Amino acid sequence: MGILLDDVVLIEHGKNSGDPTVVTVNCPDKAGLGCDLCRIILEFGLYITRGDISTDGKWCYIVLWVVPRPISLKIDWESLKTRLVSVCPSCMISFFIEPQPSSSQHHPIYLLKVFCLDRKGLLHDVTKVLCELELLIQRLKVMTTPDGKVLDLFFITDAMDLLHTKERHDITCEHVSSILGEYCISCELELAGPEYEGQQAFTSLSQSVAEKLFSCELSEKESLETTKAKKNAIVAVDNLLSPAHTLLKIQCIDQKGLIYDILRTSKDCEIRIAYGRISSTVKGYRTMELFVQTTDGKKIIDSERREALCHRLKEEMLHPLRVIITSRGPDTELLVANPVELSGKGRPRVFHDVTVALKSLEICVFSAEIGRHSTSEREWEVYRFLLDDSPNFPLASKRARNDIVDGVKRTLMGW
Repeated sequence: MGILLDDVVLIEHGKNSGDPTVVTVNCPDKAGLGCDLCRIILEFGLYITRGDISTDGKWCYIVLWVVPRPISLKIDWESLKTRLVSVCPSCMISFFIEPQPSSSQHHPIYLLKVFCLDRKGLLHDVTKVLCELELLIQRLKVMTTPDGKVLDLFFITDAMDLLHTKERHDITCEHVSSILGEYCISCELELAGPEYEGQQAFTSLSQSVAEKLFSCELSEKESLETTKAKKNAIVAVDNLLSPAHTLLKIQCIDQKGLIYDILRTSKDCEIRIAYGRISSTVKGYRTMELFVQTTDGKKIIDSERREALCHRLKEEMLHPLRVIITSRGPDTELLVANPVELSGKGRPRVFHDVTVALKSLEICVFSAEIGRHSTSEREWEVYRFLLDDSPNFPLASKRARNDIVDGVKRTLMGW
């Protein structure tokens, strides 16, 4: 007894313009499936308005109501369906056979070399095209020459696994060249060679910058800014309501990627969600009720483990991304960091959203790079941008720096 592949993921559009699209997933269960699905939904620029999760540990049924953010964003729904199906365990299996965890896919790394004349918003425009083509940026090196030219090295993977074909290769180069127009000098795409290994050696952060960026404690300014959020970032634990599950009642100010962050944290903490209800946003706040178990099918009885889980969930809800501005020699550097999943995957659309914010603020980027940094507790993905001075945001001004950080944060959080 099995289920047809076409029935694994069903997508039903709303009757009226602006109504949510209903995404239904019906397949064998696996550890972290909800996280993997929400990650793809976030990658496509979709916002989850509400949802329901149900699993018996062998079979999973998930319903998510989603809308594009912004509403004008064009979504390739067929591609979304294909991507969602790709993370679901094999479906033509018996209901009574324990599903095996799917092995992680390793996509080949390609190098996209873009050489062009510099202009405002260039980095975001190329990044937007790559997102639309479902090409994921793994590493990046942006260099500006003294004569006003830019060499961008994008190390990318293809979510469709078609970049080896001539058609996909040519479409990518054509789209990038088209968005750059007369500014484009050359656009080349090839399999990455030894230069990718060189990019793995991320420019190290100084100890003081690393402490500021990765500190668990919020700065005084951030504490004042998030006082309201803290009061409403609540994780309540109930071990009495259900004989077999621990109930987590979660409330937080709504923000981009919130559902993904909660499910990512649960996955990394080896907590299995048996039943869950994601409520619609009310007055800017989101609530979730999750009936959870440990991986061995038991309640979370140990008090230390409960406290650690609650602390981790609150931290991820309040501070899912770190954004600071610091001096790097004579230059001014914007740093953005997000935790990496234990599976090794970074957070979707971070680079895209940062470049959106910088373009809207009319701030030019002199150079940029993406890399990984490990602390004693976890691995982080770090985005570094050397900024050019701007008439509206003189970088020597503390107020201007704070305004840049605030603008980038708001874009990242969807506020």
